[in-house]
Amino acid sequence: MTDKVEVTGAGDNPQMILTGKKSGKASLLDSGEDFEMLDDDEIDDDPPLEDAGGGKKTKKEPAEDQDASPSSLVDEWMDILGNGQLRKKVLRAGNGPDSRPTKGQNVVIHLKTSLADGTLIEEQPELSFTLGDGDVIQALDLTVQLMEMGETALVQADAKYAYGALGSLAPEVLPSADLALEVQLLDATEAPDLELLSPQERVALAGQKRERGNVYYQRGDYAFAVNSYGFALQITESSSKVDISPEEEEELMDIKVKCLNNMAAAQLKLDHYEAALRSCVSVLAHQPDNIKALFRKGKVLALQGEYADAIRNLKMALKLEPSNKVLHSTFTKSLFRKMWNENKFSGPHVFAVLSDIHQVVPHSLILVMKETRWTADSFWWI
Repeated sequence: MTDKVEVTGAGDNPQMILTGKKSGKASLLDSGEDFEMLDDDEIDDDPPLEDAGGGKKTKKEPAEDQDASPSSLVDEWMDILGNGQLRKKVLRAGNGPDSRPTKGQNVVIHLKTSLADGTLIEEQPELSFTLGDGDVIQALDLTVQLMEMGETALVQADAKYAYGALGSLAPEVLPSADLALEVQLLDATEAPDLELLSPQERVALAGQKRERGNVYYQRGDYAFAVNSYGFALQITESSSKVDISPEEEEELMDIKVKCLNNMAAAQLKLDHYEAALRSCVSVLAHQPDNIKALFRKGKVLALQGEYADAIRNLKMALKLEPSNKVLHSTFTKSLFRKMWNENKFSGPHVFAVLSDIHQVVPHSLILVMKETRWTADSFWWI
């Protein structure tokens, strides 16, 4: 039986989703995408990924305390990451270490979100999410797995483990605001088997994971975005023991293609060129005329120095959408500069390559030459 859960993410509104049990390892990894990613920005560094790593307690305890009664742990602060930026204190003891939830389970918590000064922002009596999937802020994903069933804990979270430098509109949290979270663990259950979900339940679940990935992408948390898109892909690609109609298969394929396209954009931001290329190839295997996949494939190939192949993909995209300004200017100008700086305008294929560029985007090429004070005599064959 499928559970319905409410997920609150970084800067997104609460919404109902379905959670599913994963039958295997998550894939790591268009029209209709929710945000524009046809850009030529500089590739950012990886967002910091923190490892819970068991944490450390701020007070030294003898080894035998591990088997002490739950009540003996009340009022002691645990420095979860060892950097003082995410701390947990038990307010009410739970049912013992054996009752702790595990990653992949569906958990239900009572959550009170406050500012560091105690100002209450939001209270959610029954917030449900899949533990470890990145459906909620990092502070919750890291601390709830350390809680016992029935436990109530106070969590002090630095902004980087909450809503970061951007803050949030829902709940309303200012940029770079530290938070105090009062959390009570109410329930933890195994997620239902993906193979037993109805097609519409799979569509809903995959869509919610994809939307969570979009939130991470918009916030610049590209590694987390890839993770969320990977979970969505796993749902769309899982086998099913339930009958599915052609229309439902098409819905799942549409989500899959969007996830792969968005994943490629995030992988490009992380300099993961081979992974981004695989994502683009997967999109084109299903939709050979997908403009965004052609564009990104061309961009990856250019970054890898495969300029002739990059130009071929660019021409295919331009043939499908001649009015695309990004294809006409930003990408082509940067590609041309890269080729020039790396002295790629030499050898037997130079005429063909330059001829291709001129046929595709003559205005962009002329603009580049003017901006860099080249003369027409330098490229007399164009």
